[in-house]
Amino acid sequence: MTGKPVESASQPPDGSGPLGRRRSDLEWHEIPGQKPGDAVIRIARHRGSRRAGPGIVVVRPELTGPRQGVGHVLSEVKHFLIGAPLATAAAPHERVNKIRALAIFSSDAVSSVAYSTEAMMKVLILAGIGALSLTVPVSLVVVFLLAIVATSYRQTILGYPDGGGSYIVASDNLGPIPGLIAAGSLIIDYTLTVAVSVAAGVAAITSAFPSLLNDTVTISVAATILITLANLRGIRESGTIFAVPTYVFIVSLLGLVVYGIIRIILGGVTYTPTVPAAPPSEALGVFLILSAFAQGCTAMTGVEAIANGVPAFKDPAPKNARATMVWMAVILGALVIGTSILGADLRIIPNDQETVISQIARTMTGKGPYYYLIQFSTALILMLAANTSFNGFPPLLSIMARDQYMPHQFAFRGDRLAYSNGIIALAVLAIALLVAFHGSVDALIGLYAIGVFMSFTLSQSGMVRHWLRQRGPNWRRSVVINATGAVMTGVVTIVIGLTKFHEGVWMVLVLVPLIVAMCLLIHGHYHLVATQVSPETPVDPEDIRLRVIVPIGTLNLPAQQALAFARAVSSTVTGVHVTDELEAAEALKKQWEEKIDGHGQLVIIESPYRSLVGPLLAYLDSVRDQHPTDTVMVILPEFVPSRWWEHLLHNQTAFFLKAALLFRPGVIVANVPYHIRRGKLPSETIEQPI
Repeated sequence: MTGKPVESASQPPDGSGPLGRRRSDLEWHEIPGQKPGDAVIRIARHRGSRRAGPGIVVVRPELTGPRQGVGHVLSEVKHFLIGAPLATAAAPHERVNKIRALAIFSSDAVSSVAYSTEAMMKVLILAGIGALSLTVPVSLVVVFLLAIVATSYRQTILGYPDGGGSYIVASDNLGPIPGLIAAGSLIIDYTLTVAVSVAAGVAAITSAFPSLLNDTVTISVAATILITLANLRGIRESGTIFAVPTYVFIVSLLGLVVYGIIRIILGGVTYTPTVPAAPPSEALGVFLILSAFAQGCTAMTGVEAIANGVPAFKDPAPKNARATMVWMAVILGALVIGTSILGADLRIIPNDQETVISQIARTMTGKGPYYYLIQFSTALILMLAANTSFNGFPPLLSIMARDQYMPHQFAFRGDRLAYSNGIIALAVLAIALLVAFHGSVDALIGLYAIGVFMSFTLSQSGMVRHWLRQRGPNWRRSVVINATGAVMTGVVTIVIGLTKFHEGVWMVLVLVPLIVAMCLLIHGHYHLVATQVSPETPVDPEDIRLRVIVPIGTLNLPAQQALAFARAVSSTVTGVHVTDELEAAEALKKQWEEKIDGHGQLVIIESPYRSLVGPLLAYLDSVRDQHPTDTVMVILPEFVPSRWWEHLLHNQTAFFLKAALLFRPGVIVANVPYHIRRGKLPSETIEQPI
C-alpha cells in the first residue's frame, strides 16, 4: 500500500474532514503503513461499545445503567447494598467449596436442632413429666430416618449430578403432575422454612432479653430483609457471610452437649424450671408418641437442599456434594441426640417464655458468657437457616419457568448472578406469614414438615423408577436404598398428616392442589402463545399497506414531529382531533390547512360527553371496517418531562391511549416522544409548515 496518504471517511481527531466537528462519543486510532508513503488509516470506535466479532457488539458495563437523575441514585444505592453487577462469564467462579457449601446448604437442617427437640417435648409433656423419658427413643428413630433419607439423596446425586431436586426427579420419572405436586410441596416448605427459622431465631433473642417480646414481628421482618439482601449479593458472598455463624453454632452447641453429658455423669446438676409443669392433659398412647415423632421430623427439613444445589459446588461437584451430605447428616444426628439426652435427663419443661436450648444452657453454664454465646449463635443460625431456602426456592422457580410452569421472569439472573426475582418473591411470602402468624413458632410449625416429606416420598419413588430404567452399575442396591427411603418417608407423610391435620396441615393439603392448578394454568397460557399461527398483521412486507392515524390536541411541536414521522412511513395520513367544542376545533382546522399544506386530512370527532378514548376507538373500528385490507397504525405524540414530579403536571393522554390500544388486535402503535430539557432555547419550528 503505497502512494499518496489517504484518510478514512471517518471523522479525524482534529475535527476536520467530511463529518465536520469532533464527536466526543468516538475513540480514534491511527494505523500507519509499514513503509514511507503508505496510507494512514484512522478508525473510529464508539466509546459505549466494542466489537466482539462480526455483527456482535458488547456494550461497556458502565453504560448499562442510568447515568443521571433518580434512576442513577437508585442504581448506586442498589450497588451499595448488593454489590456491583457480575458478568455471566463469572458464574463458574461463584461456585463454592465443601466448607462454604456446608454453611449454605446445611444451615436449615442443622439449625432445626433448636426447635425439633423442643417440639417433641411439648407433645410428650402433655402426658406428664414422666413421658419426657421417651424423648431420646423418639429422637433415635428420627435420626435413623435421617440416615436413610441422607443415603437416599446421596444416590440421587449420583443419578442427577447436575442437580436432582424433587421436582426434576419426579417429573422425569413419574410425570408432570407428580412433579408439580413435589414442586408445590417444596414451595410451601421453603416459605415455611424461612418463616419458622426467623421466628425461632427471634425466640432465642427474646428468651435472653424478655423485654423484646412485644417487638417479635418487627424484629422478624427486619431479619428477613437483611437475609434477603445478603442473598441478593450472590451465593459465594452469602456463603462467606453465613459460614462463621454456622460453625460457631455447631462448635458451641457440640461443646454444650459434651460438657452437659460430663456434668450429668459426675452429678450435682440442678434444674430450675421457668414455669411449673402443668398437670397431664392426655394419656400416653400410640397417637401421642406418633405426634411427638411427627414434630421431631422437622429436624429433617432442608436435607434435600444439597441434592438440589449440586451445580453450586466446585468440581468434582457430585463427589463434593455427597461428602457434604455425610457431614451434614452426622452433625445433625449428633446434635439431635445430644440435646435430647440433656433435655430428657434434666426433665426440661418446654414453655413459650424460654426455649429448651436456653434452659439447658442456663442450667449447665449459668447466665454467663457461654450462655449468651449459645443464645446469639442459635439466633443467628436460625435466622441464617433461611438461607437454605433462599438457595433452593429461586432455582426451583427458574427450572419451573424454563418448563413453562412459572412466569419467565423467574428464569433470569440478577446483577449478582442470583435469581433475584425468586429471592424477592420468597422474602415477600415469608414476611406475609410472619405477620399473619405474629412471628409465633408454635403457630407456624403446625404447617411444617408435611410438604418436605411429600417431596421426599415423590423424589425417592422417582429414583426407584430411574434405577429400574437405567439399570447401571449397582442398580439393584440403589433401588433398595431409594425404595426404603420412599416407604419410610411415605409412612412419615401419612403420620404427619394424621397427627397434625388439626394444627394446620389441612391448609397445606389445600394449597398444594391450588399451586398445581396455577402451574397448569400458566403452562396452558405459554402453550397457547407457542401455538399461535395466525398473524394479526401481514408478515410479508409486500402485503402491508399502512393507514396512519395521528391523534392530536394542538399543532404543537410534538404533534408536528409525529405527523412528519407519519408522512415518512405512509402516504395515507389522518390527523384526528377529539373535542367537545366545535368552535375551538375550527381554529385547529385553519392551522392544519396552513401548515400541513395538503399532506394528509384532518378528522374532527365531536365528543359531547368529553370522553377521549371511547370516540377515538370507535373511529378506529370504523376505519378498519371501511379498509379491511389496510394495516392501521396509530402514532402518538408525547411529552416526556425531565423530572419525575413534572409528570403530574400533564394529563398522560398518550399513556392512556397506549393502554387502550394495547387490547386492539391488528393495530400498530408507535410513540414519538418529545423530551423537555431545561435550558432549551425557544424554537420557531412550531410556526413552520412540515
